[in-house]
Amino acid sequence: MSSFERLHPALQHHIVNSLGWRDLRPVQELSIDATLDGLNTIVLAPTAGGKTEAAFFPLISKTLAKEWPGLSVLYVSPIKALLNNQEYRLRYYYELVGHRVGVWHGDASATSKKRMVSDAPDCLLTTPESLEVMLVSQNVPHREILKDVQAIVVDEVHAFAGDDRGWHLLSLLSRISRIAGRDIQRIGLSATVGNPEFLLEWLSAGSNRGRSVIAPPTDSPVEPKVELDYVGTLSNAAKVISALHRGEKRLVFVDSRARVESLASELRALEVKTFVSHSSLGVDERRQAESAFASGNDCVIVATSALELGIDVGDLDRVIQIDAPSTVSSFLQRMGRTGRRAGTERNCLFLATSDDSLLRAGAIIELWLEGYVEPIEPPPEPLHILAQQLMALSLQEGGVGRSEWFDWIQAVPAFAEIELEVRERVVDGMLESGILWEDNGILSLGEEGEKEYGRRNFLELFAVFSAPPLFTVRHGKEDLGFVHQSTFLARDQGPVVLLLGGRSWDVKYLDWKRRVAQVVASKEKGRSRWMGQGQLFSYRLCQAIRRELVEDGDRSYWSQRAQRQFAEVRDGYEWLAADGTTLISTGTHGFEWWTFGGGKANGSLARALGEEIGRECVADNFFVRSKESAALEDVAHGVDALRDRPRESLTPAIDEKAIDGLKFSACLPEDLAHRVLERRLTAREDIDKVVGRPVRSLRQDAE
Repeated sequence: MSSFERLHPALQHHIVNSLGWRDLRPVQELSIDATLDGLNTIVLAPTAGGKTEAAFFPLISKTLAKEWPGLSVLYVSPIKALLNNQEYRLRYYYELVGHRVGVWHGDASATSKKRMVSDAPDCLLTTPESLEVMLVSQNVPHREILKDVQAIVVDEVHAFAGDDRGWHLLSLLSRISRIAGRDIQRIGLSATVGNPEFLLEWLSAGSNRGRSVIAPPTDSPVEPKVELDYVGTLSNAAKVISALHRGEKRLVFVDSRARVESLASELRALEVKTFVSHSSLGVDERRQAESAFASGNDCVIVATSALELGIDVGDLDRVIQIDAPSTVSSFLQRMGRTGRRAGTERNCLFLATSDDSLLRAGAIIELWLEGYVEPIEPPPEPLHILAQQLMALSLQEGGVGRSEWFDWIQAVPAFAEIELEVRERVVDGMLESGILWEDNGILSLGEEGEKEYGRRNFLELFAVFSAPPLFTVRHGKEDLGFVHQSTFLARDQGPVVLLLGGRSWDVKYLDWKRRVAQVVASKEKGRSRWMGQGQLFSYRLCQAIRRELVEDGDRSYWSQRAQRQFAEVRDGYEWLAADGTTLISTGTHGFEWWTFGGGKANGSLARALGEEIGRECVADNFFVRSKESAALEDVAHGVDALRDRPRESLTPAIDEKAIDGLKFSACLPEDLAHRVLERRLTAREDIDKVVGRPVRSLRQDAE
């Protein structure tokens, strides 16, 4: 019996006759047996590669064959836009066989939610935040609604696993499994990741089901077409986009909402039919733009990374990347938007507007050619999420036993690693601060907890992870762009210099509550060497950039213009060591230690080296430096001393104000909040790689 023949006859009929499909894709064929046999799976395929059907065809078949009652399948997405995008497709599939789909998120009407409460659909599309609301709301009989859940599909699972929303999601799975009284089947959907087996293990936490990674070969007879060009400015990028690929549908990725709007304005001035998509737009306006783009031709949609996820904007001819993403994974997600039609190729054109983005784009392409994709690494020490879950459980249960609350979430790996003593300190601290109160061993939300998190029906408690931890960079009243909060978590003991919009900016003030960084134009003279652009780059990416600067590689995918610009950039780095790290004196009588170690490793090394030589040191992704005068021999001895220091002493300095930027930090003793940030900004393996390499010292100036 073939895999297709194992599907319920009614579903087979509709796949062939209603959908008109002659066959299934390999990923869909392979998923049938694993899902029907009850395995937890990770399904890997490019964007628009058929992952949704791979998950849901066998689940719909099981719904029919086993006559599952009530709400049996949950579909969880990281963003509401993806839910709305998938609703039509899944509703159509379920209705073909006489079953129903519902959507539950913040934009869904109260009427539709009330209807689902009284008559639950077979499949519910939702977000983790909305599931949390269902679990704790007094107006939702969550035990009755969730008692029949048999399976959960997690779309874009890699997007969850890489940040704190993943720990929140696993906590919800653990709580729902306990309510349902069964080992719920788990299916994760993702594009290519570097460690799929680990991702499956992570998703399966607390489940005893068998496991399978579904990843059919994606080799295509047509090689992807990847090109890198240097254009220098956003205005020039608009001119190139307007001149190339006329008559085609083009998706352009840009790194910030401000630059999205700027590029769109430039394109419209050049009479290019242009649409815009980013999270600051109203929901209706964004949907209209995406819908118009999906049905149009000879047009451009300019978007932030939000369209990197699986939102369908129709068949694309081209993907264009302004500058470069910070990971190969993002690049693959974006390029995977193309090549969907028979006879077309996957493609991506990089248009670099600065020297550092030219280097980064080249490094991303090099890593891709090597077959490298970043592994997913969940953030360690989520003590603040543990505190959030304790508060949520106290609301869910109307008070939860102090000796019992942890049973609900103990299957979450990161929570299981937390020592009992530390868990008790978290509880005691929340009791002492009044966030919780205890009565005969029952924990409930206290007066301070109500005051801190009870506003707008506990929205502060539920909508915890719905937005990425970004800071708005603001010059006066002008928003320049956005950077990740990790840029400011390590104390640089001096002005942080950001490069945004092709200009350098000194950070003068951080508003952690509002997540705004006030900046002024940098007064530093000479060419800026800040290449981090407000992000913590990985060791692997930084090393790829180093290799570009010191090695001769195949740059056949670079335009002549890009190669000429790169030659000029490379001339400025002739002093770099071919191997190892480079220590140089600078024109300000300070020094720079070029490690290319990545933001996390360099942050720790800057603090430790400063302690060794008695100088203030700062760091970015590529170097550690000090403007204070120091003999290179003394600095070299300090670097040597780092090799022998205990690794636990090599940690970054944490700005105490940064703790305010950690959600639920008020629930943690100060030393534990500090511990969370320190662990997340320490990369010991990368530190070992840096200090284990030879150091070359140069006395001439860096310039």
